[in-house]
Amino acid sequence: MSETRDVIIVGGGHNGLVAAFYLAKAGFKPLVLERRAHVGGAAITEEFHPGFRCSTLAHNAGPLRADIVRDMQLEKHGLKFTTPDVNTVSLTPDGRALILYSDTKKAAQEIAQWSQKDAASYSDFGAALGKIGKVIGEALLLTPPNIDSPDRGDLWGMLKTGRSIRRLGKKDMYRVLRWGPMAAADLVAEFFDTEPLRATIAARGIFGTFLGPWSAGSALVLMLRAAGDPSPAGSVQFPAGGAGAITQAMAAAAKQVGAEIRTGAEIAEIRVKDGVATGVVLASGEEIAARAVVSNADPKRTLMRLVDPAHLTPDFVQKIKNYRCTGTVAKINLALSALPEFTALNAKGNGNLLRGRIQISPEIDYLERAFDESKYGNFSRSPYIEITIPSLSDPSLAPAGEHVMSVYMQYAPYKLKDGNWDSQREMLGEAVVKTISQYAPNFPQTILSGQIITPKDLEETYGLTGGHIFHGELALDQFFTMRPLLDWARYQTPVERLYLCGNGTHPGTGLTGGSGANAAREIAKTLRK
Repeated sequence: MSETRDVIIVGGGHNGLVAAFYLAKAGFKPLVLERRAHVGGAAITEEFHPGFRCSTLAHNAGPLRADIVRDMQLEKHGLKFTTPDVNTVSLTPDGRALILYSDTKKAAQEIAQWSQKDAASYSDFGAALGKIGKVIGEALLLTPPNIDSPDRGDLWGMLKTGRSIRRLGKKDMYRVLRWGPMAAADLVAEFFDTEPLRATIAARGIFGTFLGPWSAGSALVLMLRAAGDPSPAGSVQFPAGGAGAITQAMAAAAKQVGAEIRTGAEIAEIRVKDGVATGVVLASGEEIAARAVVSNADPKRTLMRLVDPAHLTPDFVQKIKNYRCTGTVAKINLALSALPEFTALNAKGNGNLLRGRIQISPEIDYLERAFDESKYGNFSRSPYIEITIPSLSDPSLAPAGEHVMSVYMQYAPYKLKDGNWDSQREMLGEAVVKTISQYAPNFPQTILSGQIITPKDLEETYGLTGGHIFHGELALDQFFTMRPLLDWARYQTPVERLYLCGNGTHPGTGLTGGSGANAAREIAKTLRK
C-alpha cells in the first residue's frame, strides 16, 4: 500500500475538480481518481464521427458560478465562452417560430407579434425571477443547516436568508412561498396567454426531471434555474471546444494549486474500518490509503456499490434505496452535411437564428403528453426536444461547411415497459429524426452519422445511476436539507471521513460547480479539526 494521502476524490467530473481545487487551496493535497481515460464526467467533448466533435452529454453551461470561474481563473486556463444574441427559437407545427433574444427588450418586441399583453408580462416576469433568483442564489451558496442542532454558522446563514426574503417586499416574498410547490404550467399561465411562450418557459422547470409541466413542484425547478440565470427561458453559452473545455480548464487550475489527477483509475471499493473511511481499492487491486475520501459519484453508487452496505444501518440503507434517480433524458449527437432548413425560419435568415437553442415544445399539453408516455414505461414518440448546433459558433467542431447537432430528447425512461434499450435504441433515434423533420423537411437528408445515448448508456458508460443527469431527482422532497436525505445534506455520510461532493448534494442543479465548492468548504473545516 502506498503512503497515506490527505484526500482522495472519487471521480473527475466538474464538481470533483472544483472540490479538488478548493481543498488544495486550503492546504490539502487531493488525489483525483477518474475511471475513464480523461476527466470531465458529463462535461466532455469527444469525436463521435471522423472530423466531428461535440459536447457528448451536457451541451450548455449551468451557468457556472461566477465566483468559481474567478477563483479558478478558468479564462487564464483557456476557457472562452460565446453567447449568441438569440437565446431560444421555439418552433410550432403551423410553421411559425417564437424567437426569444438574450436582450429582454428585443425578446419582448418579438413576443409582441404574438401578444402585446405577453410582451409586457415577459419583462415583469423576468424582473420577478431576477429578484427571487438572487435570494435563492444566496441560499444555494449555503451549507444546508443542521435542523436538530443548528450551530452558529447555520443560524447566521438562516438569518441572512430570512433578511433577504424580507427585503423582497410583501408581494415577492409571497411569490417565493407560493411558487415553489406550484406546477410550472400554472405559474406561466398566470403571466402569459401565448401557448408556445408558456411551454417554452415551463420546459425549463421539467428539463432532466421525472416531472411534467402539470406536476407539483416543477415551478421550484424553474426557480432554482433562475438563481443562476434570471432570463425566463434561460440563456445559452457555448465554450470554445465544447463542454470538455470547461473541465480541462478546471483540471489545469486544480493541478496548478497542488491537486494530483490520475485517469484510467477505476475505484472498485471504498475501504471502511470501524465505521471510518480509510482509503480506496482500485479495480487493478492497488490500495491507496487516505485521511478522507470524497465521492463525486452519485449517492446511490457511492453508498450502495462503492461502500459495502454492511457498514450502514438498515434504516439508512432503506432510505438511500428510495432516493429517486431514475433518468428521463436521452442524448443524440449528429454529424450533418449541411444546416437543416427549418420552415419557420427560411424567410428570416436560417443561420443566425440557429446559434442558440432550438426547442420543440409548442404547447403545455404537448409536453404533458410526452411525459405521460414515460410514466408507463414508453419513450415519447413526439418528444420534447432541445437542439443546439454548436459548430455555428465554433467551426472547429466540424469540417468546413458541415455541422454538428446536439439533441436532448425527453422523455426516455430508464426502465422500459417492453424490451430494453438495446432493442429500442434505433427506434428512439428514428422518433427524434421524425419529430425534427416535421419542422425541417430536409433534415434526414443532411444526416451523415449519429450517436444515440440512452439512459442505460448514461449509467453504464458515464456512471450515472439510473441514467439521471442530475444524480437524483430535483424535487421538493430531495432539495436543500433533504438532498440527498434528511439529516445527511451537509456533504457528510454515515461513514466517518467519507463525503459527497456531486450533483446528488445541495444545490445539485447541473453544471454550476456549486456542489463541489460547498462540499470542499465543509470538508476543509472538518479535516482541520
